[in-house]
Amino acid sequence: MDEAWRTARERWERERLDPTLGRNPERRSRFRTLGDIEVRRLYTPLDLGGRDPLETVGFPGEPPFTRGIHVTGYRGRLWTMRMFAGFGSAEDTNARFHQLLDAGQTGLSIAYDMPTLYGYDTDDPQAEGEFGTCGVAVSSLADMEILLDGIPLDRISTSMTINAPAAPIWAMYIAAAEKRGFPRAILEGTTQNDILKEYIAQKEFLFPVEPSMRLVTDTIEFGTRELPQWNTISISGYHIREAGATAVQELAFTIADGASYVEEALRRGLRVDEFAPRLSFFFNAHSDFFEEIAKYRAGRRIWYRLMTERWHAENERSTWMRFHAQTAGVSLTAQQPLNNLTRVAVQALSAILGGAQSLHTDAYDEAWAVPSADAALLALRQQQVIAAETGVASTVDPLGGSWYVESLTDEVERQAWRYLEEIDSLGGMTAAIEAGFPQREIADAAYRYQQEFDAGERRVIGVNEHADPDEQLTIPLLEVSEESRQRHLARLARVRRERDPRAVESALARLREVASRPGSTGTNVMPALIECASAYATLGEMCDVFRACYGEYREAIAV
Repeated sequence: MDEAWRTARERWERERLDPTLGRNPERRSRFRTLGDIEVRRLYTPLDLGGRDPLETVGFPGEPPFTRGIHVTGYRGRLWTMRMFAGFGSAEDTNARFHQLLDAGQTGLSIAYDMPTLYGYDTDDPQAEGEFGTCGVAVSSLADMEILLDGIPLDRISTSMTINAPAAPIWAMYIAAAEKRGFPRAILEGTTQNDILKEYIAQKEFLFPVEPSMRLVTDTIEFGTRELPQWNTISISGYHIREAGATAVQELAFTIADGASYVEEALRRGLRVDEFAPRLSFFFNAHSDFFEEIAKYRAGRRIWYRLMTERWHAENERSTWMRFHAQTAGVSLTAQQPLNNLTRVAVQALSAILGGAQSLHTDAYDEAWAVPSADAALLALRQQQVIAAETGVASTVDPLGGSWYVESLTDEVERQAWRYLEEIDSLGGMTAAIEAGFPQREIADAAYRYQQEFDAGERRVIGVNEHADPDEQLTIPLLEVSEESRQRHLARLARVRRERDPRAVESALARLREVASRPGSTGTNVMPALIECASAYATLGEMCDVFRACYGEYREAIAV
């Protein structure tokens, strides 16, 4: 078979290609992916390197899951349309949630504002000027109650993009749900809770690495025991990619982070098949269409191999790489913002063809501000059009067997394993972060891309190609009102005034006691955090306990 293809390709090159190139030379262009992988002119079975497709590609729902983790793909169930939403006060965001659910959204995804992400109450001097501008402000259980008001928590799964203060915010969610009569055991959702990628890329860390990992492991342990339908961590490559990483770096560093969390949970005494089925991932859907699809396919193969060969998982669900995808915010341009609609649609399609379990599509105005209601609705409609009108959900893994896609999948996997082996040689991802390895790799990749952009080798329509020097912004932008801020501050003051101070102090003392002891079975912080949340201790008060116990992390500046 290979010899027949080789002979046929040589004939085609001789009889067809060479005369064509003599008459019409190819464009002067970099035929390389965004991640700098060479793209050949033509792909044939020869580019599969002699690997048996039955083993490397196989069938959907079977190891190594190249073609997806579900046997029938989207024929049985579409991906969850989970739009990321949050701005201003809890009332503002709750209204947006209901608008999106009424429009057909099938899952919630909560964005928190910067003070919340850093564990501060809105009236803290450190929070000045940041209320509600990139997400919703949550300072206490009172805010969480309003945020979730009217949401059927027994039918709607909720994803929360929160990391360093993930444990106290999750405690508020659990307390709010139970106050409304929803037992914790039935709650479905995901807490991002991926602290390692904060040190690598996003930089929204609070505490040093070791106690931060303890808090993550506490949530994994508590979720395993108490919330069996909750994904206690979403191992996130998204922010790594937004910081300038290539597709391969995003994949490799995310999987290496995941390996660190698995090892910590095992050290805690959990069995891999107890917690691994609830691990989930979060990836960026960027603009290089086929490279993104190859990234997702390669990721499933790598995670399956790690789970079976390194950690000896026996439950097949433990070996699944389940992932949420979000279109690439960094690719959105303030110039000619309507172009972003096309970018987002193409990026969303790559995630779907790559087998995503849930998807967020960015709004076209996000390079300017938090999305307006109309822009957010249009972003949801993009997913719905793809699902209903394109036919891509009618067959399982429609690109499976494409010689280009399978060859690119193999190359992405090969390069990702090279990174994983180097990280292992450094002693794992925590040691690699302390040595600055992933940070340097991402910085180098971002610098290389910027050089190519400046040289015109990487083209962005409306920015360095087909730019409009006379363009004027005419799109409506969302603004967070002063009224929302004052309403939030009044509620925070009322909470402090009306709560039982002795119950608050008792709960915080219990948290202080548990947090100051080594993390192990019996000293999990989650019960104490739920007690604090139920007593209406504020986020800042709970995080101040951790700050006192653990100190604050300060990143070393490379010289």
